[in-house]
Amino acid sequence: MLSVNMSPAVLIATVFSAVPLLAASCESLASLSLPDTTITSAGVVSANKDLPPYCRIAATLKPSSDSDIKVEVWMPVSGWNGKFEAVGNGGWSGAIANNALVAAVQRGFAAASTDTGHEGSSARFALDHPEKLVDYGYRAVHEMTVKSKAIVAAYYAKGAKLSYWNGCSAGGKQGLKEAQRYPDDFDAIIAGAPANNWTGRAAHGLWIAQAVHSNEASYIPPSKYALVHNAVLEACDTRDGVKDGILDDPTRCQFDPKVIECKGADSSTCLTAPQVEAARRIYSGVANSRTKEQIFPGLEPGSELGWGVMAGPQAFGIAQEHFKYVVFKDPSWDYRTLNFDSDIARAEKTDNGTINAMDPNLRPFFAHGGKLLQYHGWNDWQIAPLSSVNYYKTVLDTLGGTSKVKDSYRLFMVPGMGHCSSSEGTDHFDMLTAMEQWVENGRAPDQIIAARMKDGAIDRTRPLCPYPQVAVYKGGGSTDEAANFVCRLP
Repeated sequence: MLSVNMSPAVLIATVFSAVPLLAASCESLASLSLPDTTITSAGVVSANKDLPPYCRIAATLKPSSDSDIKVEVWMPVSGWNGKFEAVGNGGWSGAIANNALVAAVQRGFAAASTDTGHEGSSARFALDHPEKLVDYGYRAVHEMTVKSKAIVAAYYAKGAKLSYWNGCSAGGKQGLKEAQRYPDDFDAIIAGAPANNWTGRAAHGLWIAQAVHSNEASYIPPSKYALVHNAVLEACDTRDGVKDGILDDPTRCQFDPKVIECKGADSSTCLTAPQVEAARRIYSGVANSRTKEQIFPGLEPGSELGWGVMAGPQAFGIAQEHFKYVVFKDPSWDYRTLNFDSDIARAEKTDNGTINAMDPNLRPFFAHGGKLLQYHGWNDWQIAPLSSVNYYKTVLDTLGGTSKVKDSYRLFMVPGMGHCSSSEGTDHFDMLTAMEQWVENGRAPDQIIAARMKDGAIDRTRPLCPYPQVAVYKGGGSTDEAANFVCRLP
């Protein structure tokens, strides 16, 4: 019996010891024998307008008695670039990420995705199913990676020369979890807006919900989001030397929503006193009332147009379900009862590293040449952007500072970008090409050119800079052209 915990390299070698070193037909992979794995379909998908022909393998993995992990591996019939790309999920991650697989195969990668062991977007699967929660937390991605590499090796008669991870949000968290827990799985990890402090993000979602729903007067109607946003720009837009509707570093914007407090009756042009307090709480982040310790940072000035996700009529679903089904295991639990002093400690103890991906010791991942590119939008309205900055700093503190880390790990903060995309800023960029250049050609990304699209056309480009640098206007030329900016410390 093959060990379910064997490394990808050992598993591939074991497969090759049992089969000749000849490329397999796609259909023949239906009989490929791998530990805890059932190949449920294997066949070539004909070319279409989006993709050339590719071999599609579907499999079910059962590393535990309660596991039911679905995996798909897509492999170009011809033109394979010799590399493997695994793609991440979002939210509670109950589906194969088909769009991400399409993008990977278009670039010549053999690619894989998993539903992380359950169907649907709810956390209800975790109730009374601790093994399924482990699958979701980390095991499904690791098992997918190991088995997919073996499938790729069997199909092409050689293993992938390099392995990439690419994901945002929950997918960013999955990437960091891989670097921390299984450092040999990937050569390169792209982690966008990672929800790696899962407990903190869940607490933050309910902190905001409690703030805006503490009573009817506290609720900020969506019609006022633009009012607050415009007040932020009025106060801070030009602090970076360019009036462009974007804050290059919102942490330098000391905005108090009291400046738009109503002088008399409520109206569409001001916030009432209770709404001002609710807005302050959205910016402030979650804190322990006794120790004053910050549990999770707040949303940044500039994020207001997306407040409906966290501060809308209903509490943020991902957060609410985490406490319902994972922490309290009670479908009838009411978020209004959450105690930010005692219940967060309970949540941390319950998780015990299952979903959270906070370990700053990335030395084993970096030791074999692993590269990590992390990015996060400053206007993110779902995962507070300082959570990425905070994690980056803990890695620096753990491994000896920037000089020890910059050849392996870089963080890019994206001015004006919301959650993973969607923004007033330049949210179109190619992290994968930047990573390939770094890994394969030794060219570390000192800047990454990003674009803003309007009506299907590019109307602005800017350089994204490795944190803590920012893009500074040189003083001449159009402020919509990246060439007129330079990355430097503010």
